[in-house]
Amino acid sequence: MRIRAVPSVRIKSLTYHPSIWPKMIGEVSRDAVAGSLVQVLDKEGNPFGWGLWNPRSRMPLRIVSHGEETIDESFFETAIRKAATLRREILALDKETDSYRAIHGDADFLPGLVADKFADVLSVEITNLAAWQRLPDWLPLLHESFDTKRVVVSVDPELARVEGIPKRGGVESDPIRRVRINEHGIRYEIDFSEGHKTGFFCDQRDNRRNFGTLAKDRSVLDLCCYSGGFSISAALAGAADVTGVDLDEAAVAMAVRNANLNQCRVKFTHADAFTWIRTMIQNGRTWDLVIADPPKFIHGREDETGQAKYADLNKLAVQLVAPGGLFVTCSCSGQLGADAFERIVINSVHRTNRRIQIFDRTGAGGDHPNLSNYPESRYLKVLWGRVV
Repeated sequence: MRIRAVPSVRIKSLTYHPSIWPKMIGEVSRDAVAGSLVQVLDKEGNPFGWGLWNPRSRMPLRIVSHGEETIDESFFETAIRKAATLRREILALDKETDSYRAIHGDADFLPGLVADKFADVLSVEITNLAAWQRLPDWLPLLHESFDTKRVVVSVDPELARVEGIPKRGGVESDPIRRVRINEHGIRYEIDFSEGHKTGFFCDQRDNRRNFGTLAKDRSVLDLCCYSGGFSISAALAGAADVTGVDLDEAAVAMAVRNANLNQCRVKFTHADAFTWIRTMIQNGRTWDLVIADPPKFIHGREDETGQAKYADLNKLAVQLVAPGGLFVTCSCSGQLGADAFERIVINSVHRTNRRIQIFDRTGAGGDHPNLSNYPESRYLKVLWGRVV
């Protein structure tokens, strides 16, 4: 079969996963340069799909389309419009919040681009060279599609070094430090100078609301509380008392501001959760409703240290749950599957001579879609249970 003259990359074995590792790469045409949209060929040299290429990247090829159909740069413009249709028309998120995940990377066929809408601000995280190169062209359409006017752009320095992303040029952030948003009637202030990732974790939006429905008249403990989302949801829902704990001093300060913004009372504590829990266990303290929502612990498939951290945290946290109380536990590690996370939690609970009666399993909201050939896009796992 004759292939037209376009940059091309041949892969040694067929896979429908979008991420292609270096060892899977075969012959590469000379005109395939860093950031190129390339035609992907199978090992016989036949058309297999299209992807974004960067030979110096840890993941040099990101496949965005499979099949013989030819695509060009307009593919990504269509992907942006489809992403907006999902959020604004199908899910109708604008009716309940002015903030949500606008673009979810590979799961929206835009590898290297994660973007959250925060009122009129688009907070963008760039993770590869191809997305950085194209952002100036994509940004006007992103603003139009998601009704935003300002932008904040972040690039991890280590990723920039590996990907070859220049320190200068490209889209620069507008001079924005803080913006206020509304989520299910709750107000939050986002500080882009101190926030994690894109500034706020939209993925827990529905879980924050559901958590509030369990909190009325209960004592509540929010471990790794970050900017106070679960704590504030519980307090506004009528919790008897609420305690939030986080190691990040800036996050605790944000949590205090958010509680004040909503005129609710929460006791926030700046402390290492592991050390603090052990002290509370020694003091015999318990709460009726406990949630553990730690940062990403696992950074690779064989990260045994990260798995041990999840086991330790859950073993400790469940001991703070009062008899018959409720326990909610989360993992945002994409490399840890849902079944593996559940096994860790169950084994940790059993090691305390207790059992957990799981009554729900949830994850991120619909604005964080899971692509069928990209299981890592289902990164957030949340278990809801009663400790018996």
